[in-house]
Amino acid sequence: MAVSAMAGIPALKDLSADVKRRMDQAVTGFQSNLASVRTGRASAHMLEQVKIDYYGTPTPVSQMAQISTPEAQLILIQPWDPSVIKEIEKALQTSDFGFNPQSDGKVIRVPIPPMTEERRRDVVKHLNKVLEEQRTAVRNVRRDGNDTLKKLAKDKKISADEEKRALEEIQKLTDEEIQRMEEMATRKEAEVMQV
Repeated sequence: MAVSAMAGIPALKDLSADVKRRMDQAVTGFQSNLASVRTGRASAHMLEQVKIDYYGTPTPVSQMAQISTPEAQLILIQPWDPSVIKEIEKALQTSDFGFNPQSDGKVIRVPIPPMTEERRRDVVKHLNKVLEEQRTAVRNVRRDGNDTLKKLAKDKKISADEEKRALEEIQKLTDEEIQRMEEMATRKEAEVMQV
């Protein structure tokens, strides 16, 4: 994006940085969610959403074990604390990924069955739902920014022209962030639907 017109106006400098930061957070959240979306291949990222109750704290599996993918259809989980193996197995079984973990007491093997056409469609549907939630998050940031701008204009801290330019800039930023997320979703959808 070009140099921000808002950044040059002292009253809008903080607002510009805040809006940009919050929109980037929404996009980053969407990116990490995409990484955990299941495709046809095994990936350690698939387990990022799976959490285990570890001494009263919901903890991601990735923080409790070494996760590797020795084969395209297998995830290997080696917990650092062997006493949590049963908890990890239970969390994997109750997750909505349809995993069927197998344990030998030291290592958990999670075979990744090939995805059916129906499952692929469900994953794409879920992907689109998450995309819409993140679009809404970005639009909410835009709304908050616009409300702040209108209040500044009403209090005569910025001129009408500055308000108009800042509103246009926030809208442009919103469109760019939503487009970035849509492009990511399109790539992920193609990856999911690939047989």
